[in-house]
Amino acid sequence: MAIKKRLTLAAAAATIGVSGMSAADSHDSETSQDQALVILTSNSLQTQGMAMILANAMQQQGTDLHILLCDAAGDLAVQGYASAEAIQTPAANPVGQIKPESILGMLMEKGASVDVCAIYLPNSDHSEADLREGVGVAAPGPIAEMMRDPAIPVYTF
Repeated sequence: MAIKKRLTLAAAAATIGVSGMSAADSHDSETSQDQALVILTSNSLQTQGMAMILANAMQQQGTDLHILLCDAAGDLAVQGYASAEAIQTPAANPVGQIKPESILGMLMEKGASVDVCAIYLPNSDHSEADLREGVGVAAPGPIAEMMRDPAIPVYTF
């Protein structure tokens, strides 16, 4: 079983202000890139926001991300979805306010792989055609392989 890493809220908040360093800045070409699986299920705006902020910090530090959106969090993958409110970032961050689905889009633009859970679409009013371009539907086998791989940490929110 993969060891699940835990971050304190203070450490998490500190990651918001991380500058845009590229994967090349933290890894040389001979080192294989780190991977992480982020599973987000929460319908809480702050939990969704913090998961996306932390995923962004991991990606900026060179981690190859795979994001799995399940239950209410699957809505973030629906084209045109808009959270009811934006989250307020700490004063040290010049962004100010941002929505989790906006951060998700930025992560995808920078190469993050995003899927909805296999049971999300059959249990929602959406079809595969409603998903953002580039979002897939996860198959349980490959996700289970990632979860079982001790080299790939799994973060759940």
